[in-house]
Amino acid sequence: MKINILAGGPEQFIPPLEACDKDTYWIGVDHGVYRLLSKGIHPHGAFGDFDSVSEEEWNSIQAANLKQFQVFTPEKDETDMELALNWAIEQKPSSINIFGATGGRLDHYMANAMLLSKEPFLSWPSPIEMIDRKNIISVHPAGEYSLEAINGMSYVSYIPITSEVKGITLKGFRYPLSNRHIFRGSTLCISNELIQNHGTFSFSEGILMMVRSRD
Repeated sequence: MKINILAGGPEQFIPPLEACDKDTYWIGVDHGVYRLLSKGIHPHGAFGDFDSVSEEEWNSIQAANLKQFQVFTPEKDETDMELALNWAIEQKPSSINIFGATGGRLDHYMANAMLLSKEPFLSWPSPIEMIDRKNIISVHPAGEYSLEAINGMSYVSYIPITSEVKGITLKGFRYPLSNRHIFRGSTLCISNELIQNHGTFSFSEGILMMVRSRD
């Protein structure tokens, strides 16, 4: 089973969405629920306080009779996205992808990206990916990882989340590295490129955010 989550970010950042199949569950977060319905995708579930939907949109959401429907008050300790992710990992899917979580308000964008560095999301067996039309964002604990080339998405950047990331090694890249240490705020690993069909990156300590991008 795969889980795709659609949040309520600006429409222009969202890539084309595919309808559900028997192996994929779509989950809507707040206004993302209505957006799925308007695209002809019947979500498996909905999460949010729904403070960003109109009365007409709310009526459409209620009329959809969704299987998993969780409504929260706006006064809460977690964002709607975090609550949806908490539910998603409990289902033990093979993958989790997030859409509609970039662009628009920077606080929402940054909170969504940083959420991937929080446990238990960080140590989920398959990295959770946040996807828009030009970027794929994921966050990784120390380890070794294989990376496959994606047509048209040539840039790969690594941003340290922790104060220090130790032992970064990049193979198959235009600018390879071997056992380098970088600190939070460093731009050393910005705008690298894969020069082969696949490469590897590894590091011994810390947390890295990987951003794969196209112009």
